[in-house]
Amino acid sequence: MAVAMASGSLCLSPTARAGENCLPGLRCCSLRCPPFAVPIASKIRLYSDAAITVPRAASPTTVEDGSSNETDTVPTPKVIIDQDSDPDATIVEITFGDRLGTLLDTMTSLKNLGLNVAKANVYLDSSGKHNKFAITRMSTGRKIEDPELLEAIRLTIINNMIEYHPESSSQLAMGATFGVEPPTQEVDVDIATHIDVYDDGPDRSLLVVETADYPGLLVDLVKIITDINITVQSGEFDTEGLLAKAKFHVSYRDKPIIKPLQQVLSNSLRYFLRRPTTEEASF
Repeated sequence: MAVAMASGSLCLSPTARAGENCLPGLRCCSLRCPPFAVPIASKIRLYSDAAITVPRAASPTTVEDGSSNETDTVPTPKVIIDQDSDPDATIVEITFGDRLGTLLDTMTSLKNLGLNVAKANVYLDSSGKHNKFAITRMSTGRKIEDPELLEAIRLTIINNMIEYHPESSSQLAMGATFGVEPPTQEVDVDIATHIDVYDDGPDRSLLVVETADYPGLLVDLVKIITDINITVQSGEFDTEGLLAKAKFHVSYRDKPIIKPLQQVLSNSLRYFLRRPTTEEASF
């Protein structure tokens, strides 16, 4: 989700070169976005200025300021990356029942990506303890504009959660990649994938995508959308256990997406998300 939101909108720059800053394990991390107009200065621009790596979690001997009780029912881990609610910062919310502590190690890991991380607030509800952070680029003081860096933030948070709370590994799709215990169940992509487009005012539409999660999904979604010249203005990307839920405010030439283009967008996303992942070269 290329999410440049100085004023609340995302937009990808066509200047990024394929292969830059690819994350390990990403199924698709090279964005080749077609040229398109960027009428709003606050839209997201994809640019690469630093190599980003996300280490694999190791079996931990300590817990990150929290508690872990393996006899309890393991809650569903949730990571929300919100580009809508704050015009000046990317808001991240992390929930794992009541098991998370102050997350100082997670904050340190995010700072190592070249980010300013401020604890926004913590609140409790029936689903557990919600830790919210406001994140900006250290170099510019602005919210995150690069979809690959947004994905790096997501994977870093999940990796730390798996490292310090290994019981979360089996609850996350990333457990198969980063964790010590892969998920015990597999998500049927055909059943899990839902794509809807709604009217969202006079100059944009709302695209809602729900599908099986995997490393690099956020980057892939933005690339698919922009490859058909649709602008991503802003959005939210939620990781909930084995599933990912994305909400993007999108437009075509500063107008809502018309029905025929909505169908093209839906078909493109559905084809990509449901296609087999086996490389032809493996046969």
